[in-house]
Amino acid sequence: MALPAAKAAPAMPFASQPHGGGILLRRPSSPLVPAAALRLGPLFWPWEKVKVGPLSVSPMGFGTLAWGNQLLWGYEESMDSELSSLERLQINRLGIGQLHWSTANYAPLQERALWDGLVEMYDKGLVRAVGVSNYGPKQLLKIHSYLASRGVPLSSAQVQFSLLSMGDEQMELKTVCDSLGVRVIAYSPLGLGMLTGKYDAYNLPDGPRSVLFRQILPGLKSLLSCLKSIADRKGKTMSQVAINWCICKGAIPIPSVKTVRHVEDNLGALGWRLSADEISELEAAAMESPKKMVQNIFQTA
Repeated sequence: MALPAAKAAPAMPFASQPHGGGILLRRPSSPLVPAAALRLGPLFWPWEKVKVGPLSVSPMGFGTLAWGNQLLWGYEESMDSELSSLERLQINRLGIGQLHWSTANYAPLQERALWDGLVEMYDKGLVRAVGVSNYGPKQLLKIHSYLASRGVPLSSAQVQFSLLSMGDEQMELKTVCDSLGVRVIAYSPLGLGMLTGKYDAYNLPDGPRSVLFRQILPGLKSLLSCLKSIADRKGKTMSQVAINWCICKGAIPIPSVKTVRHVEDNLGALGWRLSADEISELEAAAMESPKKMVQNIFQTA
């Protein structure tokens, strides 16, 4: 996964930094927002930003579909020509290059070579920062130590993180990241859609998700009720409240978007913050859920 480095751009409410797993919204070079841009959806605060290593980005990004999966996304080898290059992106180097997952669980001897690849990209100036994805707390400490010994700072860790992913391992990982100064990028902040309020036991999504939803949704009544109550009080949607919780925890959520309506709704999660009491209320309701989200099978310990 890679993010392009920031470069000068015309005045816009946001500028994107695309990569294989999401799009982070970069602060524009000008604070002016043209009237036409406002049609994208609710105006948010373009000067609101967080640090990811040397980069300043929006506290929220957009998730995109994975590249290279023929079964799920209809990938064909001929599509490789569409992959972004520095020349096509019209930049000199990428913002962040991320290792999408660790091979420690199934091919541990490959791990060091992948770490060395991150070092090489950084040393050659191809990226401004490096990160990882689907690393658990123990493996994260190992790669952080190794990269530090090579003079390369670890800037980001992309993992599943939401009100449905508050298990001990994910919270330990968040604590480790905070202690190391590594920014958590949260994919699936809406629990594959379970936190949107769109689904219930009688209205399930099509495909493989329906199996997981049948297992988890019945135990989410308290959490979904809490999300709706807070959303109604604040004039927000349940999705916006769930995304804002991630932001309040110091993570950068990258909710999936497939339509302009998704973009508009997600943008409404910016420019405000849940109160400490509301955060506690949500987390207490989340802890009542008997089942949590299934973590990515490639995430390490």
